Amino acid sequence: MNRVIDRFEALWHLFVKELMKFGVVGALAFVINASLTWLLMHSYLQDGHLKAKFIATVVAILFSWIANRLWTFRHKRQSDKRRELVQFLVANGIGMAIELGCLGFSYYVLGLTSATASFISGTIIGTILGTIFRYFAYRFWVFAEELDEDPDFADTAALEIARITGRAPAAEAGHPGHEDHEDTGRPAAR
Repeated sequence: MNRVIDRFEALWHLFVKELMKFGVVGALAFVINASLTWLLMHSYLQDGHLKAKFIATVVAILFSWIANRLWTFRHKRQSDKRRELVQFLVANGIGMAIELGCLGFSYYVLGLTSATASFISGTIIGTILGTIFRYFAYRFWVFAEELDEDPDFADTAALEIARITGRAPAAEAGHPGHEDHEDTGRPAAR
């Protein structure tokens, strides 16, 4: 039972670590998106709020692609980079549609046409909803390598916890009092 609990804790730590990295990238992409949207809506595109939001979102998506690929999900990248890029762009296209949909609803349906209203509906509300969608799309579709197949995922829960925490595992196979009867269904050696 302890092995199951240790395995769950290791997976939970991996999830939290991944989610924190995604959050940092998302926060930076948000700053890029929000700043550029605000700048464009108050300068070159005063009458083109949707265009301003579109341009800012594209720039933020490019930043996000690089940061998530090289940092957040670097151990879960696909070997087929083109396919991964297409999936990333599709996920972000849907995320952008969510953001633009919130802005369009506010602007055209509710009649809230000020720059502040557009900023709140598209950049605040739209980005929150788009980010939730993007995380699940990245995690389960774009960067979806199974943890057990990840070469950087240790073979035992104790070793994985040791890798996550930086501390030596409490018990290894072959040590007194350690029973190794669990069949994981994976090959013994890689």
